[in-house]
Amino acid sequence: MFYQTLVTAGLALTLTCASPLAQDSTDYLGFPGPITIGDTDYVLAWSSNPREGYFKQQYLPAGATPETYESMVIIEFLAGDVPLQQVVGAQIGMIDERKASTDPIANYAIFQNEGEYLLDFVLSANDAKGEYIIEWNGYRYAEAELDGEGGTILLALSERSYGNDKAEAFLRGLSDFKAAKTKDLIAAPMPDLR
Repeated sequence: MFYQTLVTAGLALTLTCASPLAQDSTDYLGFPGPITIGDTDYVLAWSSNPREGYFKQQYLPAGATPETYESMVIIEFLAGDVPLQQVVGAQIGMIDERKASTDPIANYAIFQNEGEYLLDFVLSANDAKGEYIIEWNGYRYAEAELDGEGGTILLALSERSYGNDKAEAFLRGLSDFKAAKTKDLIAAPMPDLR
């Protein structure tokens, strides 16, 4: 249970853990960007080293803000010798718990290919006015090394829709949308951490 809690804090769902307003953008991973996924360029917008061996970096299209982003790339590194399957399982556990308690839209699919896992999931929440925020995430997990220490790297693409009308349209087109976005995410090279 302790490990699941640790991973939960480390590889948290982006919908429930928005970036702080401060724009700290130190490049902890030796990957300053820009990152191109599909036809969009993303620049480093925020980063954090919340504990030893754990680093988060968020990248946004020019002009976007973390609080109201529509598209974001996330790179995370979590040091340790925990098997990928266990790291991914902890994230799935969070999604299942969320679905059972507060988010009836929460859903996921998982794929494994050549030493990587891809977790494709959808989440929802309500803003202060009760309007829906819908979020689709593609999380690619792989083994990696940073400064000689092994661990797990996450390369993620997160896409959001705000407001009931947009949320409904987003969900209607989700199948084709996520197929295209997943293809773009898989085609992107995994970051070479330094």
